[in-house]
Amino acid sequence: MKKKYRCEVDCANCAAKIEDAMRQVDGVQSVKINFLMQKLTFEAEESRFEALLQEAIQAGKRVEADFSVEL
Repeated sequence: MKKKYRCEVDCANCAAKIEDAMRQVDGVQSVKINFLMQKLTFEAEESRFEALLQEAIQAGKRVEADFSVEL
């Protein structure tokens, strides 16, 4: 399952670090953050999508505390 969300990221370098952290979560298939558009595209297993999304967001916040996602 793939969904797009509005997110808040301070810089392009931060977005890259957050993407890397989110991809490390087991079950996440792909993550793309468009810094200019402030958009997160998240793809993960459909059966655990919401739990994986929350886990990935927390992984992103551990790297960059100001990172946020509008669900």
